[in-house]
Amino acid sequence: MIRDTSAQDRLIVPERSSKLRRWLWPGVAAAAGLVLLLWLLPAALRTLAAGASVSATRLRIATVQRGTLVRDVSVQGRVVAAVSPTLYAPAPGTVTLDVVAGDKVEKGQVLAELYSPELTNRLAQEQAALQGMEVDYERAQIEARRKRLDTQRALDQAAIDRKTAEREVERTTKAFKLGALPEIDVLRAQDALEKADIALDNARKGVALDHDGLAFEVQAKKLARDRQQLLVAELQRQVDALKIRSPVAGQVGQVQVAQKANVALNAPLLSVVDLSALELEVQVPEVFAHDIAIGMPAEIQDTSGMYKGEVGAVSPEVVNGQVTARVRFGKTKPAGLRQNQRLTTRIFIDTHPNVLMVERGPFVDAGAGRVAYVVHGDVAERTPIQVGAMSLNAVEIVSGVKQGDRIVISGTDEFNGAERVTIH
Repeated sequence: MIRDTSAQDRLIVPERSSKLRRWLWPGVAAAAGLVLLLWLLPAALRTLAAGASVSATRLRIATVQRGTLVRDVSVQGRVVAAVSPTLYAPAPGTVTLDVVAGDKVEKGQVLAELYSPELTNRLAQEQAALQGMEVDYERAQIEARRKRLDTQRALDQAAIDRKTAEREVERTTKAFKLGALPEIDVLRAQDALEKADIALDNARKGVALDHDGLAFEVQAKKLARDRQQLLVAELQRQVDALKIRSPVAGQVGQVQVAQKANVALNAPLLSVVDLSALELEVQVPEVFAHDIAIGMPAEIQDTSGMYKGEVGAVSPEVVNGQVTARVRFGKTKPAGLRQNQRLTTRIFIDTHPNVLMVERGPFVDAGAGRVAYVVHGDVAERTPIQVGAMSLNAVEIVSGVKQGDRIVISGTDEFNGAERVTIH
């Protein structure tokens, strides 16, 4: 007889706990799903209520703060010489250069010399004419003194003749009273006295007239001499100007003629750069043309540090969308500056203390300065605002937000003008 495996079989009775385990995991999953649904429901409702949804990684958000806003403009400046005169030929001639480009020169140093035969010869001619006029003037003075002596001699002679006539009248009158002379002799003596009086009076008037005439002639000679002296002095100045001297202490810039070249009148010869008076020439964008003014403070950045300055000049015209301005250094300036060297310049236009401001961004242009999206949690709400002054880094917000608010400062074109935007 073959034995089977019945002796090994065992009856299994189902337990009640198996039913509980069968429904435990589905219940746990349902509960977890309910909790997740309750957690996601508000966000889902906000998403449904919002007009758009944007990733936070694509946005820039800044906090509104209260502080001092400084309106400024940052531009690249080019070092130029404030004093860089160009020297010109004062007369046609042959130039002899005593310096080359780059030489250091002192004020008054001779840089070049012109040889002008025409001007030199004219000076010699006028000097000779002046010497002749000097002789004429001295001769006129001598002649005047001689004529004054002659007229004075005639006056003295007339005075003596009058005195003689007067004595003759006295003598004849006494003799007539004594009966020694007839009356006709007395009358003749009286007539002679009257003639002497007339002659003396005419002599006195002649002296006065001769004095005035002689003074006039001497004055005419003197004026001619003085006029010639002025002409010679002017020609001498022109001859002295043939030695081209440096008007400032500095460095020779560009030499525009060759050695021993024949130049025309007013031809440019060379330029001198005053290295002690350097300025920055900056090109300011046209948008700031109405704001830039002379006297505004500036800050100049060099590799050695920051230096103070101020706007010294502003061009009255706009060229290619830019306004040219000059910025002068303050009491100190960087050492070793060179012409055409580039330096960053920051011009301070004005200051607004204790204002609400936020970092400047594309949102200003996107909303025309009238709309901003204020962030509350993970939702950005479209809010009307009013902007004020703007600088390169910040913008003043006059109304619409308060201190501590967070707003989207990046571009908001993808919001499509929605009133509420979800940020995820």
